[in-house]
Amino acid sequence: MAAATNAAREAKKVAIGELKARFDKMTSVVMLDYKGINVETVTKLRTEFRKAGVEYRVVKNTLVKQALKGTKLGDTLAKTMTGMTGLAWCYEDPSAAAKVVKAFLKDNEGKLAIKGGVIDGTLLDGKAVAEQLATMPGKDELRAMLLATMQAPLQQFVALLAAPSQNFAYLLDAKHREMGGTSEA
Repeated sequence: MAAATNAAREAKKVAIGELKARFDKMTSVVMLDYKGINVETVTKLRTEFRKAGVEYRVVKNTLVKQALKGTKLGDTLAKTMTGMTGLAWCYEDPSAAAKVVKAFLKDNEGKLAIKGGVIDGTLLDGKAVAEQLATMPGKDELRAMLLATMQAPLQQFVALLAAPSQNFAYLLDAKHREMGGTSEA
């Protein structure tokens, strides 16, 4: 009996350590209430999370509270960690989980509820996760925006360099037409 109790304690310590590690390396986490959702629907959700690079786990609230005990997040999440809770951790793109959940809710209204989320140590309620976090540009979108911003001055510079020769060509063409020639452009 004592051996089984010790084994259970060790398993809990390991689980708490793994949870701490996930919370330490995350960029954001979305907490979901999955009450009333069937296995087929959860499997679809897990598949969508995997495609987006999101790790989803159903974890006992007490283990999460133990893992975050003494941290800033621990006090913040204590109110949210009630009832049946699934956690979706994002490690690269902070909005990935929120986007997956928002898209999933369109097809599965009422089967899943967003309890809240955390980004940069700030707790968001379910509404903020759906309206703000889910609409943030993703990592690839931000890269594209940065690239466009960096390219714009270069494109303008090239256009300025090409303008004198282009204007000279227009001048020659206009002179040619004025003298009675035809344009062959």
